[in-house]
Amino acid sequence: MKKRVALLLTSVLLVGILAACGTSEKKEENTSGNKDKKVLVMGTSADYPPFEYVETSKSDEIKGFDVDIAKAIGKNLGYEVQVKDIDFNSLVPALENKSVDFVISGMTPTPQREKSVDFSDIYYTAKNMIITTKGSKIKTVEDLKGKKVGVQLASIQETLATDLNKSKDIGLKVEKRNRIPEIIQEMVAKRFDAVIIEDTVAKGYLKDNPDLVGYEIETGEEDAGSAIAFQKGSDLTADFNAELNKMLDNGEMEKLILKWFGGSETE
Repeated sequence: MKKRVALLLTSVLLVGILAACGTSEKKEENTSGNKDKKVLVMGTSADYPPFEYVETSKSDEIKGFDVDIAKAIGKNLGYEVQVKDIDFNSLVPALENKSVDFVISGMTPTPQREKSVDFSDIYYTAKNMIITTKGSKIKTVEDLKGKKVGVQLASIQETLATDLNKSKDIGLKVEKRNRIPEIIQEMVAKRFDAVIIEDTVAKGYLKDNPDLVGYEIETGEEDAGSAIAFQKGSDLTADFNAELNKMLDNGEMEKLILKWFGGSETE
């Protein structure tokens, strides 16, 4: 009788273990892009303060304007948002191979990117700046003639520098790096004559580096804006877009702009 009871208990335990394993495996079957899951992975390049960055002296948490937007939308839709730091030039491929569900990283919709991913509406518009060292004679695009200029790889600034070369025939030498701090450091070390970055990001570096100066670039064209990127055909695009427009309409976006940009950009 004892043997039978022991055998029965063993069978019950074995069934319980197998059931638990089956449940675990089922949970792990959720892949990026599955709308039924409650966790979404956000891809970003955390080197772009105040949009997304890590304050290493305090923690390894990725925070910023874009992160707040993503988490606010995720909360409203019933998702937990997990943030994944990826080099900027690898963000679109990360969407294509489904290792992230969406990307928010100050990314501008361009015809080339729109071939690979879908975009939300524009949520923020900024300008571009030339950053150089004090004492430099560089103040305008024309002053960049024949100069070595640093830009972030695969960014809108890389495209801008390339277009300026073609339209103005100034022969600037475009140097590409993965991260914004890299191009700033190389310029401070005088390996670059100047860098081109977004004005909102530039303001942070100008504040922290008194030896740097910045000049806004006037191209005469409409300023590029930032949007959220999604996998092609993702249901999340419409869901996020609806919540994004609610934030623009009800003042939530303006509050975040004031929080992160100190009220300098409220349009």
